[in-house]
Amino acid sequence: MSLVELRDFGLRFGTAEVVAGVSLTLEAGRTLALVGESGSGKSLTALSLAGLAPPGATASGSLRIDGREMLGASERDWRPLRGARIGMVFQEAMGSLNPAMRIGAQIVEAMTAHRTLPRAGLGARVAALLAEVGLPEAKAAAFPHQLSGGQQQRAMIAMALSADPALLIADEPTTALDATVQAQILVLLAELQARRGLAMLFVSHDLAVVSGIAQQVAVMRAGQVVEAGPTAQVFAAPAHPYTAALLAARPQRRPVLRPAEAAAVPALELRDLAVVFRPLRPGGAPLRAVDGVSFRIAPGEALGLVGESGSGKSTLARAAVGLLRPTSGSLRVFGQDPATATDRRQRAQAAQIVFQDAAGSLNPRLTVAAILAEPLAVHALCPASRRRARAEESLEEVGLGAAHLDRFPHQLSGGQRQRVAIARALAVNPRLLVCDEPVSALDRTVQAQVLDLLGRIRRDRGLALLFIGHDLEAVCAVSDRIAVMKDGRLVEVGEADALLRQPRTDYARALVAAIPRRADRLAASDLVTAEGGD
Repeated sequence: MSLVELRDFGLRFGTAEVVAGVSLTLEAGRTLALVGESGSGKSLTALSLAGLAPPGATASGSLRIDGREMLGASERDWRPLRGARIGMVFQEAMGSLNPAMRIGAQIVEAMTAHRTLPRAGLGARVAALLAEVGLPEAKAAAFPHQLSGGQQQRAMIAMALSADPALLIADEPTTALDATVQAQILVLLAELQARRGLAMLFVSHDLAVVSGIAQQVAVMRAGQVVEAGPTAQVFAAPAHPYTAALLAARPQRRPVLRPAEAAAVPALELRDLAVVFRPLRPGGAPLRAVDGVSFRIAPGEALGLVGESGSGKSTLARAAVGLLRPTSGSLRVFGQDPATATDRRQRAQAAQIVFQDAAGSLNPRLTVAAILAEPLAVHALCPASRRRARAEESLEEVGLGAAHLDRFPHQLSGGQRQRVAIARALAVNPRLLVCDEPVSALDRTVQAQVLDLLGRIRRDRGLALLFIGHDLEAVCAVSDRIAVMKDGRLVEVGEADALLRQPRTDYARALVAAIPRRADRLAASDLVTAEGGD
């Protein structure tokens, strides 16, 4: 008997049908990947397996867990299953962990909610769980904000496993993580699944990510499963055009002619740049976030800056546009120091920045028209009577229409919000655009669209580009050269194609190795593994 059987499952909100006719089976010791773009219904389906469908949703069909029909079951019926038989790992660990509780206390809370355990053995049990997910026992005393993104996700996995569930639902658990940390979490989940004999539902928008972890895959689009089968079979010969499009939605290298570096003033020039943060506590050591970095970007050139979280990339980006003052060294944008420039309009038109979290960088109380008009008003770039027309022109440049002008940020998709953020940055006609991880949280297909957009805008405007990311494949898609950062220092700089083919340092080689393999590059041994063979 299967652990979970979903038959002709549907979910609607009023008259809107968001999930329709979904049939899935989950068995002990096997992993099923549920793949699709944002809005495809995959997370709603996964949440429904744990009785967590949003209020107001009406479900239909059949959901059987351990042979028992659970569709329409009461909260009292679900409570013994959720957490005890079904563990969940959510996408954003920091948002799922209690910021006011230590990690050990949160794991104990999860354990004791479903099992009666002697207090004397709780500490040892927490230590064992932390060790199982690769964390030292000392992290039990840490608060969530004191852990890195990867450590937070490991702690979340430990909580999900604390009551020994039979099913683990992992909903986009690696989306916002660095490529190397992502690979570590995927390996960890695969090892835990095999060691514990778990059934696992792995939800993702990236087929390449699930290739090494799932034996079966189901592809969702617009609330329906359009293709399902063994992972190897689906990867080798996708039957549905949408599946083929997802497989092809990888960042593609698109070389852009780079002007010769002559005697022109560099768009951005750093010389032995350092940014040091004072210690938070008396006696603490200062943090050298950027430590002796030197490079230059020619007008019209695109430089990609890659590295793990905490390597100093975002600190450098903020310094480049004058949001941080360097501790030492020099930084020049077209010959001017942005931190000391007194002409606000000149500084704004020299460099602009696009942040990673578009939702957080756009004012939620302003319409798109007002957001795009604001920099025009602040820098007196056009009369008030022309600002709406200029906002519409800006939207058209980034592939959006006038229909979006009167919408608020929460009424846009992630990709649309990022396009608005790019349009706002371009509104003042900058000559250097700094993009700080602008596609890391986007679906692969949307990511490819935004990368195409940046490449086209750069070509049309002759922009210099500093593109920051932890996904080497995405960064190389829009960059002429790549600079690799680790622990605040540059460890390698070179042409993008050369770095992908033959990285010189061990760290760069690890970044290249962490690029998810494309389906058409799966080796025969991988196909055997994906089918569950020995």
